[in-house]
Amino acid sequence: MNSTNVFQHQGLQRGCVVLLFMSLLWMGGALASTMPGSGLEKRENLRLAKIYLAAGDFRRAVLACQQEINEAPSVESYVYLTYVYHAIDGYLNWLASRDEWNKVAQLSLGLATRGTFDLLDPVDSMARMAKEMIGEGVRQQFDVTAAMANRLDKITVNRMWSEQTQWKEANPDQWWTGVPPEWDW
Repeated sequence: MNSTNVFQHQGLQRGCVVLLFMSLLWMGGALASTMPGSGLEKRENLRLAKIYLAAGDFRRAVLACQQEINEAPSVESYVYLTYVYHAIDGYLNWLASRDEWNKVAQLSLGLATRGTFDLLDPVDSMARMAKEMIGEGVRQQFDVTAAMANRLDKITVNRMWSEQTQWKEANPDQWWTGVPPEWDW
C-alpha cells in the first residue's frame, strides 16, 4: 500500500469510529429517554391521562395518574390524581343537575369495567345509587390524595388549586375534560 492509500484507509477508519461513537451516543440518548427517572415517561402518563379525561375515560385517567405517582412521586403527581377525582365528581354532579341519569349509569360502567368479562356479565346498577356511591368514593379518595400532597408541599398545592379554580371558573360546563394549561400535560 502506498502512503496515499494508508492515509485514506486511516481516514476511513477514523470516520467509522466517529460514526460508531455518534451512533452509540444517539442510541444511549434514545434508551435513556424511555428509562424510569428520565422524565419523558412521566409526561407520557400525564399525556395519556389528559386524553382519557377528554374522552371521559375516567378509570384510565385515574390509572395513568396512579402510574405517574409510582414512577415519579411528587406533590404535583398527588395533586394530579386528586384533580382527576375532582373531575369525576364534577362531571357526575353536572350530569345529575341535568337529569342525565343514563350517562351516570354509563360513567358507573366505565369506572367498574372488568374488560371483556363485562360482555358476559354486565354490571347493572341504578343510576341514582351509582351517583351516590361514586360521589362518596371519589370524595374520600381526593381527600386522601390531597392530604398526601399537602404533607409534601402545601405552598405548591395551594398554587395548583388556585390554577384549578381559575380553570373551573373559565370552563364551568366542561372543566373535567381537561386540565389547567399551567400544568403542561
